[in-house]
Amino acid sequence: MTSKKFTADEEMRLDLFLSQKLDETRNQIDQLIKKGFVKVSNKQKAKSGMKLQVGQTIDVTLPKVEKQEALDVDFEVEVVYEDDYILVINKPSGVIVHGAPSVKEATLVDWLKKKQISLSTISGEERHGIVHRLDKGTSGLMIVAKTNEAHVELSKQLEDKTMGRYYLALIDLPLKDDMVVNKPIGRNVNNRLKQGIIDHGKSAKTSFFRLALSDDEKYELISAKLFTGRTHQIRVHLESLNRHILGDSLYGFQGNLDKLQRVYLHSYYLYFVHPITKENVNFEVNLPEDMQTFCDKNFNTDIINEKINSKYIIDNFNNIN
Repeated sequence: MTSKKFTADEEMRLDLFLSQKLDETRNQIDQLIKKGFVKVSNKQKAKSGMKLQVGQTIDVTLPKVEKQEALDVDFEVEVVYEDDYILVINKPSGVIVHGAPSVKEATLVDWLKKKQISLSTISGEERHGIVHRLDKGTSGLMIVAKTNEAHVELSKQLEDKTMGRYYLALIDLPLKDDMVVNKPIGRNVNNRLKQGIIDHGKSAKTSFFRLALSDDEKYELISAKLFTGRTHQIRVHLESLNRHILGDSLYGFQGNLDKLQRVYLHSYYLYFVHPITKENVNFEVNLPEDMQTFCDKNFNTDIINEKINSKYIIDNFNNIN
């Protein structure tokens, strides 16, 4: 069993509060409450719809996940860096990071187990080693913790922002300018598969920097920097600007690019402090083949090659207010 303790900092429904704190669906939270795994002010009889008062304590006991054998995998993952404490990988598009009740296919965690890679255990059986996630359709850099000590330190860096990521994306309508979007995100009330801009959602901040226009000026290659790590954050913030990542039909892409098999979003650059040696480290990976091919066909390749440069991107983000 794993226990977590929270203190309410505003008046809010219990199920909504825990959904935000635990990053789980309201239905999953409702099941925890009904089964008696949640106490409010040390009282067992909590109800999903009860309204929390500021200062009330909420104790959650997460049931132990039964150990499961890793599923057979039919994909490979590029290892960018590995030592005794961490693993940096280039996740391919189409791979789910970790299991969930609704997931029936092999995940990145299954691949890690099949490779017999030592993994931290503090995130539970389904999430061994997972410090942060990428959406199924998103490719690129991720860090995996091999020890609990490394996991704890890396999790702290996610909180204090000493770990960060820069993404590359192809969108269906050029941005009017470089910008910062600071809008709260929560689960979409009309579609449980989506997130949305919600007044009482979690704070979310993303910077966008324009890199290059396509030859016909229909598409744009942009970079995005996350200041927070909300589910679908880049996709939601772009949708709020009436822009959409190519292939992202869930968030409004309506183009006729029938051959797109994925969302054209790539985790390009990752930086953090090594959890043990305390050295500043960073990694970058090139665009995957499908995104590179699209750029080659639709953009000036000389401009693309010049602009996809980590120093150029980072320096320009530093100039965005």
